[in-house]
Amino acid sequence: MELTARAFWLSSPGHAEIREVALPAPAEGEVLVRTLYSGVSRGTETLVFRGGVPESQHASMRAPFQDGDFPAPVKYGYLSVGQVEEGPAGLRGRTVFCLYPHQTRYVVPLSAVTVVPDSVPAPRAVLAGTVETAVNALWDAAPLVGDRIAVVGGGMVGCSIAALLARFPGVRVQLVDADPARADIARALGVDFALPADAAGECDLVVHASATEAGLTRSLELLAQEGTVLEMSWYGDRRVSLPLGEAFHSRRLVVRSSQVGSVSPARRASRTYADRLALALELLAEPAFDALVTGECGFDELPDVMAKLASGSIPGLCHRVVYEGA
Repeated sequence: MELTARAFWLSSPGHAEIREVALPAPAEGEVLVRTLYSGVSRGTETLVFRGGVPESQHASMRAPFQDGDFPAPVKYGYLSVGQVEEGPAGLRGRTVFCLYPHQTRYVVPLSAVTVVPDSVPAPRAVLAGTVETAVNALWDAAPLVGDRIAVVGGGMVGCSIAALLARFPGVRVQLVDADPARADIARALGVDFALPADAAGECDLVVHASATEAGLTRSLELLAQEGTVLEMSWYGDRRVSLPLGEAFHSRRLVVRSSQVGSVSPARRASRTYADRLALALELLAEPAFDALVTGECGFDELPDVMAKLASGSIPGLCHRVVYEGA
């Protein structure tokens, strides 16, 4: 009997649909997963939805189990939580995370799934990919005890980084965002909040995740002498301008990029991609991360919802997709 599933596809920029897809029977070393939840990685996925991936980045932006090519038609996504229906006895019935697009069932190699710890509720586990990005960012940034830190941009990535920084001893952490509503999320995460004009300066480290030119400029303004901006934003096909004259050189400021596609050089010799993801899932045992999930819809609603997320008519951070029977 042929296995089938239903998948979310971007048919053309700005237009999506649910398609039926055929699944292979799982072979030795593979598992069949029934999806319980998936998460919309708001910044990247809405950029993909709008067709904003630059041609030069088509190869590097491919998701692990992407079908099709940019700009469209393409099946894209990477925050999936499901239950193993077929596979080794030790995995059957277990809840797992996988970097898979939005699809009701899928067959993947054993190595592609990570068991969700019993301490982490399955609905919260959709954040694993974002927290993994935050882990890599902090490996890159290497904050020190007592540092003065601002996180500019209270989206999924920025809030995940702020949540982890809140656990560092003696640090001053402030989440900076133009939306006053982010103050409630900052409070839930255990960090201070400020509007950009009110943010505390003299920072040793500023993590920028607003994906705006104004946010990056403000990040530079908040630095202490010889401070560093860790740039987490991805601008797609947009160009940004920065004030690299003025005091940029005399104050010996640093702008450094970070990206989850590679394990940070600081840990590359001792940690694998699997280690990093497993750590992210362990960290999600903290209930404060629930504050990052601000919306929910059924799988069949996703084409319409993704359009509203891309236009901004649905605000918030992570949007969780619930599958039938979850």
